[in-house]
Amino acid sequence: MKLSDYRKRYRALWNPNMYHGWGRTRNYFEGWYVKLVDPTERYVFALIPGIHMDAAGEQHAFVQVLDGKQATAGYHRYPAAAFQPAADRFAVHVGDSFFSDRALVLQLPELQGTLALENLVKWPATLGAPGVMGWYSFVPFMQCYHGVVSMDHRLHGTLQVNGTPVDFTGGRGYLEKDWGRSFPDAWIWLQTNHWDTPTPSSLMVSIGHIPWLGTHFVGFLGGWYFDHTLYRFATYTGANMETRLADDQLYLTIKQKNIRLEIIAHHAPGGELVSPISGEMTGKVNESMQARVELHFFVDGQLRYAGEGRNAGMEVAGKVETLL
Repeated sequence: MKLSDYRKRYRALWNPNMYHGWGRTRNYFEGWYVKLVDPTERYVFALIPGIHMDAAGEQHAFVQVLDGKQATAGYHRYPAAAFQPAADRFAVHVGDSFFSDRALVLQLPELQGTLALENLVKWPATLGAPGVMGWYSFVPFMQCYHGVVSMDHRLHGTLQVNGTPVDFTGGRGYLEKDWGRSFPDAWIWLQTNHWDTPTPSSLMVSIGHIPWLGTHFVGFLGGWYFDHTLYRFATYTGANMETRLADDQLYLTIKQKNIRLEIIAHHAPGGELVSPISGEMTGKVNESMQARVELHFFVDGQLRYAGEGRNAGMEVAGKVETLL
């Protein structure tokens, strides 16, 4: 690997939002998850631009488009050379489309136009924890890494949606990413930033089956942004989580110090996304973007908020019994 690639990869270590695959040629994937909801909530999309490299070195770029309302998904494939990431920030061209934490320029069969991203709620970074994974960000042999670019932001601009102009100004967005060799054998993921609260609020929870030094453990991480404060919880912070699945419903209880979240997520029909397995885009995962989330939030035993989140992204994939 070139010295310049080492330098770029080291720089990205301290900024999870950036591209991490410098110098890699095989058994690798990286992608961003860009959620868009217009102000009327009639249009809900997730865009996933990324790159994939299999064990033999075959590479291609892609943009997946998940239509949350129609519960359909499209996979647009490009030559690897069409994937052009910036070396100093999150900014990626895939074909004629552009993705960053400031703007989107879309030239896709379903979506065309430009959106600005405003008032981002970024995940805080510290010397020992540059992102949502905390000190695990520095472990070199993890199967999959996760980053949160923005828990919530405003959208500004218009898109052509299947030929129909739709004004997304005043809508909401969310942005995260994954990179590594493969998604876990099993995972649960939940996200929504549509709540009836006086100020913007957002919830993200991710639970996974994590290989570790010849064995494995169930790890989780996430955050609840409420009343201008981000409450962070994860395995590495000492939080406790209880998980149960029953009749298309997910029950979660999260406890950390004086904070408690009680969550019931109701699954809904979704579209089928392609997911990475050992660098190959051969996995399948069904993601709903119409799930509902009931939440009770307690601080020092006192109820601070009770409400329902909508337009929720929800994935329950793999051998989930290993997570419960």
